[in-house]
Amino acid sequence: QFAGLADRRHDAQFARDLAGFLSALQALDVTDGPIAGQHNFFRGGPLATYDDQTRQAIADLGETIDGATALAIWEQALAAEWTNPPVWVHGDVAAGNLLVKDGRLGAVIDFGILGVGDPACDLAIAWTLLQGQARTAFREALPLDEGTWARGRGWTIWKALIVAAGLPGS
Repeated sequence: QFAGLADRRHDAQFARDLAGFLSALQALDVTDGPIAGQHNFFRGGPLATYDDQTRQAIADLGETIDGATALAIWEQALAAEWTNPPVWVHGDVAAGNLLVKDGRLGAVIDFGILGVGDPACDLAIAWTLLQGQARTAFREALPLDEGTWARGRGWTIWKALIVAAGLPGS
């Protein structure tokens, strides 16, 4: 029996299981894998693809958000480029694509935007679902550098901003 994620936000074991899935995915051979592009909404590609859209969302939201902080997070993410070889990325690691069975991660679904590139896009779940010890466990279980985590925050804030601003395609 599969259940929801309501109780998993603070679950360190769930976070480690998810990190294990992503580590295994990233370790697969990328030969002939689809490079990030328009076909997968540039998941695995450079965040700069969404620079204009992000800055527009910050401007449109005005004083309803802390624009200076949002811009600082965004610019930090842009400054941290992926220079390692490409790895497989799921592209949509979101609460709706994670199934729980018996309190553990049972399955990851929806591979429609799978591709190869920078794994930072798969880290947004650390801020959109995981909290406290679970977020810490997730981060500790993934052997990624600080720049990748900065870009992961960038992916997270981009999506939050465009949704909040109601930009087309969000």
